[in-house]
Amino acid sequence: MVPFTSRRASERIIPPLVCKIHPFQSVRGGVLPARILIADDNELVRRQVRNLLGRHPDWEVCGEAVDGRDAVEEARRLNPDLVVLDFAMPVMNGLQSAAEIARTIPHIPILLFSMFLSNQLIELARGVGVRGAVSKADVIRDLVQGVEALLRDETFFPQLVND
Repeated sequence: MVPFTSRRASERIIPPLVCKIHPFQSVRGGVLPARILIADDNELVRRQVRNLLGRHPDWEVCGEAVDGRDAVEEARRLNPDLVVLDFAMPVMNGLQSAAEIARTIPHIPILLFSMFLSNQLIELARGVGVRGAVSKADVIRDLVQGVEALLRDETFFPQLVND
């Protein structure tokens, strides 16, 4: 390959290397932490989720949102690797926020996080682009597994027996 030259023959411009790397792997070969945005109107819940996710060495909470509109704005601003999104939030509910995030930033997986998880809500969530759902009642058991699945580009939806 012949290097590019500038107008002055003495200057050679080397084109940047183009290589495929794992989405969370840095150019130097190290693994970058996955960046997670948490959206919940309850500060205590956000703190608990942040503490739970913060225990994982390959993840970092890059931001928090207090309502649905804030979640959309923070997702646009921060461009996280994943959004954990509460369903019942003021201004815009989780489904409205998820639909807007999925429409404008479709590469960001969304994990719906709700006390009101039902088969109907899961179907509505799938319809707007949500890739996973976790019940707040099962947060200890399912949140880490759900985040891991979405970061592997999989889906994570619980099997609910009754609504």
